[in-house]
Parts: sequence; structure tokens; C-alpha cells
Amino acid sequence: MKTIKTFPRKIRETPNTFITLADGCKLAARIWMPVDADKKPVPAILEYLPYRKRDGTHVRDALTHPYLAGHGYACVRVDMRGNGDSDGLMQDEYTQQELDDAVEVIAWLASQPWCSGNVGMMGISWGGFNGLQVAALQPPALKAVVTLCSTDDRYSDDIHYKGGCLLNENLGWSATMFAYSSRPPDPALVGETWRDLWMQRLENEPLLAIPWLEHPHRDAYWKHGSVCEDIGAIQAAVLAVGGWNDAYTNAVPRLVGSLKAQARGIIGPWAHKYPHFAVPEPRIGFLQEMLRWWDQWLKDIDTGVKSDPAYRTYIMEPGKPGASVAQIEGRWVSDRNWPADIHALQRLYLNTNGLGGVKGMPDKRIIHSPQTTGADAGEYCIIWLGPEFPGDQRRDDSGSVTFDSAPLARDIDIVGATQVQLKLSSDKPVANIAVRLNAVWPDGAVSRLSYGVLNLCHRDSHEHPEPLEPGKAYTVRMQLDDVAVKVRKGQRLRISISTSYWPLIWPAPEAPTLSLHLGTSFVDLPLRKIRSEEKPPQFAPPEAAPPVKQQEVRAPSNRRELTIDQKTGEQTLSIVDDFGASTIVEHGLTYGAVGRETYRIRPDDPLSARQECHWTEERARGDWKVRTETWSAMTASKTHWHVTGRLEAYEGDTLVFSRDWDRKIRRKLI
Repeated sequence: MKTIKTFPRKIRETPNTFITLADGCKLAARIWMPVDADKKPVPAILEYLPYRKRDGTHVRDALTHPYLAGHGYACVRVDMRGNGDSDGLMQDEYTQQELDDAVEVIAWLASQPWCSGNVGMMGISWGGFNGLQVAALQPPALKAVVTLCSTDDRYSDDIHYKGGCLLNENLGWSATMFAYSSRPPDPALVGETWRDLWMQRLENEPLLAIPWLEHPHRDAYWKHGSVCEDIGAIQAAVLAVGGWNDAYTNAVPRLVGSLKAQARGIIGPWAHKYPHFAVPEPRIGFLQEMLRWWDQWLKDIDTGVKSDPAYRTYIMEPGKPGASVAQIEGRWVSDRNWPADIHALQRLYLNTNGLGGVKGMPDKRIIHSPQTTGADAGEYCIIWLGPEFPGDQRRDDSGSVTFDSAPLARDIDIVGATQVQLKLSSDKPVANIAVRLNAVWPDGAVSRLSYGVLNLCHRDSHEHPEPLEPGKAYTVRMQLDDVAVKVRKGQRLRISISTSYWPLIWPAPEAPTLSLHLGTSFVDLPLRKIRSEEKPPQFAPPEAAPPVKQQEVRAPSNRRELTIDQKTGEQTLSIVDDFGASTIVEHGLTYGAVGRETYRIRPDDPLSARQECHWTEERARGDWKVRTETWSAMTASKTHWHVTGRLEAYEGDTLVFSRDWDRKIRRKLI
């Protein structure tokens, strides 16, 4: 990544200013803009997050916002209500209060003398979500959005539920926000009121896993903020960006295909990061791409984005499977439609002798997986960039029913979502199924290409699930995650099916046995046809503003260990992400954090499942030292979830606040 130190327009930074809302709440903002913006007003670009501009996103903000400001924009990074250095309290994600505050901030920006009156919103993850949600409210000044690693459907495609199955990321992300939201504001900005603000936050801190578990189906709680409910409400131009190694890629083709406003999509090989500094590489000149978008829609400069293809997609050529991946070979392609302008579906039947292009003789296969199946699934959302990628799938395949094709006679490009139709029956009223599309290397190594999970009670509806009738045969349809991947000549395709996928999803209350009907069950693969003389889309090399100056206090590290108790068979996955500690030179704040997760389960007992999270967050400057410790844990009986939590806050070594949570929540067909 090339560092750019000089820009077309000189910039000035306001490290902190407060935007006072109509109810008196003050939101903390950091602003970069051209020094002459008062005389030559510029459009504003808002990034609106709960992740703390002072330290949480300080490093990435320094790479991005000054660059855009130097090209003629006012970049405004705002801490949401109840977070960072802002007033107020945060109750949940994507609340109406959060969105209404953003609309008010946009109106404030448009009214400033240095603003031209046009505003854009940008953001990744949370900021990608609320950019779409705010656009659906149609604030007059908001003309364009750049949304990364986000979704249009909060129930089906977020970190809570997938295919009606409970993701363990539900508690994992709750624990992360538990730690993040318990941090105090910076006394250097808010003054002596910092402690009162901190105590108010601690006393009102939510343990978000509880309300999320209270809504296991796609009800009004999840429909709020799901822009797919009324996609036509979005009138701003939308650039949707994702990565094949991120959890949110499915939303990009849905958004681009359904938005009535101008929309374009870019999907690279990346995990959950901005593409100018993402991994796996290759990176792209994403800031230049954003400038093209902003110049077109906020400055009315013809930059050619209207002529860009609807989809610019990176077709990956995966190397051997491994939990850490730095770079993925491949090529960029362009398409007007999804899955592709020129594509064909290849139907492969699940037969007694493997995957075949012709329907085989009727037969049945029993699926009853050990609860430990899924140990090599990797993280649901790859974000901290430790050893989080899917590993070799051979161990998980040993607990699955598998169907292999013959070795491929030629290379194929799978681009889009694989469709699966299975005829099966269950001996239990509640059952989960995990389906993986794998590639088998000639030496036996197995790479996961895509996957999907489904709570079979949700076979017809996420809103109105129904229990299975034991012994009754059902025809079930499901879709695997979108992907763009090249499978090489000589490799075999494999469909692997299991009844468990721990620790990615929580197991069913009783271990089910499924009977899969062969000869009638099949998968449809979306194959992109090879085109002669295809010209790939071109991206500039990545650029960024100079990085922030920091002094390392403690080096970061990460550890991921899987152990098995040889007596009981209990499998324990322990993850420790030590993010280290650093001092930001410009204002002297030292920040550090450690996140820990533990997953336990026995192969023969779904009720042995246990998930634990423990976070440490530290802040210091001179004699001022604060720390929070947060713990979360979850177990389940056949009828209830059991969630516990504890929050401790320290000044120096003195405990100044503590609180405990202990809740049981009824399981409802999950």
C-alpha cells in the first residue's frame, strides 16, 4: 500500500467537536476537511459507529479520512450515542434512536457553511448496515452510500441466525459489544464528567445476547433495519462491497440486483476489512474507487461509474487448505447480471456411488454426526485475522456423509450460489443440517468452497417455523453461500452433509438421525462459462494517507488450540486474541485489549455444549488508569437457554463497579 503525503487540497483536522442534537445529547465528532472549505464548500462524508474514534478506529481512520478530505471532502467520523466520547446510552444495535440521530447529524452537516449541501455515508459492518438503513429513511441531503461487509436482511444474514440455526457468533458478538460499550469516555475531551458518564453506561449496560435469543424467528424485531423489507425506499446511489472470506458477501448480489437506485458491486477475496488494507491479498485502490463514486454522486462529475459493470468479481484459485491465508491467486471478471451474464447450471445427483449427472437408483443414507463435527469450519466472520480460515475438511468429513464426483476433466468456475434439494426424514422434531461444497485435491486434502446450514423446522419459513414429524419424508431446498472460485482439472467436487456444525452453530436439543433419500436429492452448481478475449476490470494500486504514529507497549498475539479429553471425548476450542497495547502519540492515550473464547462439547451429547467469553479492556494516560473485565457464558437444556454475564470496572486496581446477569430463555424450535 502506497502512502500519500500530499493531496490536491491541504487539509485541517478537528480532533473533536460536539454535535448537539434536538434532545440535548451531544455526539462526539472528528472532522477532516480542506483548509479552504469555508470559501469553497465541499460535500460531507459521514462514518457513524459505536467503535470509538479516539482509539477503536483511530488507526484505520488515519489511513482513510485524510485521503478523501485531501481530494475535496469533509470527512466526519461520529461516535454513536452512548459510545466513545458521546453522551447518552446505547440500548441495542440499529435502534430507531440510532437512525434518527444519524438523520439529524446529516441535516447538521448539510447546513454547515463548509458543506455544499450534499452528504454521503460510508462504513464497514455496523457502519455499512446503518448507511443502508439511514438511506431508506431518505434524508434529503444523503445522495450516495458506500456500504461494505453489511446486509439487507438482519435475520437471515447477520451474526445471530443463519438458516434459522443459532450462530455461536450471537454470544460472541454480544460479548464483544459488552466489552466495547463498557469503556469510558476520554477525560481529555469530556473533562471531569467522564466518570459520571462512565457510571451511567455501566449501570445501563445491556447483555445483548438476551434480547437476541428472545427473538429466534424472523419477527418484527429483525424486520426493523432489514432494508429488504422495502428496498425501493433507498434512493441514494449504493456501492456495495464484500469479500469472499467475509460473512456478509451474499448481500452484495442481492442489493445490486434489487435496488431501484444506481447500484454497483465489488467482491474480492478479502475478509472483514476495507479493501485497501484487507487480507487476503490482492488489495485494490479502494480509496480511488470511492473517490470515483463520491465525485459522481456528490459533485456531479462524470467519472464513468455509470458505465461500470454491475459486478466486478474476483474468481479465486484457492491453495491448499489452511487456517491462515495471506494471499489468494485468481482473476477479476465483470458481469452485468448475477450469477453471470453467461452461465449454466450443472445438476449433480447424490447417488450411492457419489455425485453424478444422471439420477441413480433409489437408496437411503443415514446421517448421525458426532457433535464435534465442524471443528475445522473456521470463524463465521473472519475479523481479527488470526488462524480463522477453514482448515482441511477431512476431519469434518469423517463425521459427515460425503458424495464425490469423478475427477474434473477441465477447470471450472463456480460463480454464484449453489442450490441444494434434499429429500429426507428425521427421527426428532428439531434437527439442523450443514451442507458443504468441497474440493478434494489429488493427495486427499479437502478445501471448503462454500457451505450452508438450515434448521429443518425453518424449511418453509423463518417467520413461522414448524416442527418435523418424525419419520415423515420432506423435500427441503436450501442455498449455499455465494462464491466465485475456480476448481482445477483433476480435483473432485464433494458434497458433505452433517447434522452438527460446532462451534459455528448451536446444536439441536436432541441429536437427530436423518435418512437421506438418494437418487432424488441433488445440487445445482452455477458455472460461469469461459469467455474468449475477456478483459478484466482494472483497479489502481492501493493508496492511503500516512499511518498514525504509535508506540507499542505490548506486542499483539493470537492463539487457537483444539484439545480432546481422551476419557470423555470432550473437545475444547480455546481462542485468545491479544490485541496488544499501544500509545497514540498525538494525544497520549494508551489502549489495550484481550479477547478470549472457549467452546466445549462432547461428541455424544448436544446438551454438553458450553460457550464462554472473557474480555479485558484497558485505557491509561499518566496517572489515569481504567480497566473493564467482562464475562459471558451460555449453556442449554432441551427447553431453555441459560445465559450468564458479569461486568467489573476498575480505577487502577480498585473495583468501582460490578454487576451480574443470569437469565433463562425458552428455546423455540431451535
